[in-house]
Parts: sequence; C-alpha cells; structure tokens
Amino acid sequence: MSTYVFKAMDVLGQHAKGEVDAESKQSVADQLKAKGLIVVDIAEKGRAAKPIELPWAGRIKLGDLAILSRQLATMVSSGMTILRSLYVLEAQTENKKLCEELVLVRKDVEAGLPLSDAFERHPKTFNPLFIAMTRAGETGGLLEESLIRIADQLEKEESLRRQVKSAMAYPTVILVFAAAVMLGMVAFIVPVFAGVFEELGGAELPKMTQFTMVISDVVTGYWYLLILGTVGFAFAFAKWKKTPKGRGIWQRFLLRVPFKIGEIFQKVALARWSRTFSALMGAGVPLLQAIEITKQTAGNIVVEEAMDAVTTSVKAGGTIAAPLMESPVFPSMVGHMVKVGEETGALTTMLSKIGDFYEDQVAASVKALTSILEPVMIVIVGGIVGFIVISMYLPLFSVYDQIK
Repeated sequence: MSTYVFKAMDVLGQHAKGEVDAESKQSVADQLKAKGLIVVDIAEKGRAAKPIELPWAGRIKLGDLAILSRQLATMVSSGMTILRSLYVLEAQTENKKLCEELVLVRKDVEAGLPLSDAFERHPKTFNPLFIAMTRAGETGGLLEESLIRIADQLEKEESLRRQVKSAMAYPTVILVFAAAVMLGMVAFIVPVFAGVFEELGGAELPKMTQFTMVISDVVTGYWYLLILGTVGFAFAFAKWKKTPKGRGIWQRFLLRVPFKIGEIFQKVALARWSRTFSALMGAGVPLLQAIEITKQTAGNIVVEEAMDAVTTSVKAGGTIAAPLMESPVFPSMVGHMVKVGEETGALTTMLSKIGDFYEDQVAASVKALTSILEPVMIVIVGGIVGFIVISMYLPLFSVYDQIK
C-alpha cells in the first residue's frame, strides 16, 4: 500500500487536497468519486518524476486550441459552470504551456472577470479572433455555438498550414540535398582533381574549372566563415521580416513567386480571410470590429491594406465589395460574391462558400505544384552536379588532345 497526494474539487468549485493510503491511483480516484469530488490530480507521494522537457515541446499549436475550444463547448452545453469546466480542462490538457495559461485564465475568472476578458489578458495564446467570438457568445447567450465556431475556424486554419507545409516540403528537401551534394563534391572530389592538375603542369585552366576550384578553396579553407555567414544571414533576414517595411516587401514577393507558389499563398490568404470574416459575422461580432479583427489575423499585408479600405468605405456608408474589387489580391469573383451577399443579406453564407472554394483550390494547387516542381528540381540538381563534373574533366580533355 502506498501514500497518494490528491487534488480535487466539489460540485460548487471548492478545492480539496490531502493524502490517502491506497493500493493504486484508481483506488484513490474511486474513493474521491464516492465522496462526490471531481479528481484534478493524483500522484504518489515522494515519487513525482521530473519530466524531460524539450525547448520546442511546449509550443501551443492551433490544434491544441481547437481541442480546448471544442471541449469547453461540450462542457458548457452539458450545464457545467465556466469555472468548473476550466478546472477540468486544467487536469486533462497535455500541453504544459497551455495548462499554465489555463490556470491563469481560471484565476482571472475566479476573480470575477468574464471568460473573454480573461482570455484577453493572454494575447500570445488567444488571438483577437478567439477573444472576439467568445465575447460575442457571452453577450448573445450563445457561448457554446461560438466556441464550436472557434474550433471549426482553428481546425480549418491548421489544415491550410499543413497543406502549405506539404507544398514546400518537397522543394526544400531537394534543395537541401542539392546543396549537400555540391558541398560534398567541392570539399572532397575537387581537391583530388586539383592535385592532378598541378602534376600536369602550369597550363591555364578553363574558366569553369577555375571557378569551381575557387569555390572548393573557400569551402575547405574558410568553412567556419561560411557557417557564421549563413547563421548571420538567417538571423538578419528573420529580424528584417519582422520590420513593417521588410514584412511588406516579403509578403508581396511571396505573391509573385513563379511555379504556382505565389498563387498558393494568394489562395491561402483568401481562404483565411473569408473563413475568419465569416466566423466573426456568424458569431454576431459587430461589423467594424469583425473587419478590424479580420485585418489583424489576415497574415498578408495586401489583405490588410484592402481591409483598411473596407473600413473607410463602411464608415462612409459604402459597401464592403467595392474596395475588394479594387484590390489586386482579390479576384473579381470574390468581389461579386461579397456584393451579392450584401444585397441579399447572406454575407456570412457567401463568405463561407468563398472559404470552401479556396480551401479546395489550395488542395488542388498543392498537387499541381508537386508535379511542376519535380522536373524543375531534377534539372537544378542535375545542372549543379553536371557543372562540377564538366569543369573538372575539361582540363583532362585538353591534355588528351595534346597527347594525340
């Protein structure tokens, strides 16, 4: 028999903790349930192992927030209080970082704050969309429906991210492989040929050969500078992308990348925009607030600029569709569908259909991109390897001609 330390709460949300001698954790849980307590945590006394934590393991993903939102909606619909639901979520949430955030949210709710205000105090975890839809649900008495909408929205966004990552995975792997092959050849094979060329005499080498040998000398003699330069460039690029000017230049560049890549980024931006706008409108968020939140969560500077124009138009008594038709990132179909939605009072439905359409388009574009990039990547890798091989054999051909 072992001693177990437990934490629990009663139906009114009051805390209870203590120690129990029992055969197993299940036995402790049965005893607590028999007393009408809700189990929060049970651990064997003196044997709490410190978990191994990886630096990237505590990151809160969209999928974690979607699960949390859906679970919270289920508990609210079953009649549980918000406070009690948060206690249960604390106990069963596996992500440690999210669990810590829930503890802080629960303490804010205990202090008397509404759930949306408690979420708002943690903006790094809960974005404006999450907060606004929760607040709209609380105000309209439809918190369960709003939480389900949030979960649906987060799951759709996570699906879009996975599709983009899958589209970028193939070219990334091929380019890394090509770089590894090139570095291996110039670091180990080219120096062997360089020694052969020295033994053949001081004849002038072809320009291709000279260029390849210079690269080999840099890689073998100054490899540490290459590593420092690569790390420094990556750090500087990451910092530059976070600046307003750098972010605008980079995101506009992404929309113009060839081989259908720019089209995929455009369709992802449109799918996120329409899905977010639709979710906010469906949850009853005021129009101007919904436009502002859609702008904040757009993830693309061109879409943000279009939403600024929409805000100006709506404040002046104009339509949403007119500024969208003038924006380069929105196809005419989107503007016309939004216009029809405004005229018929079915804007939420139209936005949802736009989201469905572009999500399907992203999936189709990803498949098309793979078929386009495969031969392109093969040509790139073949060109790199072929250039190095030819540059090394050109002097040998010259020697052979002289012997003849």
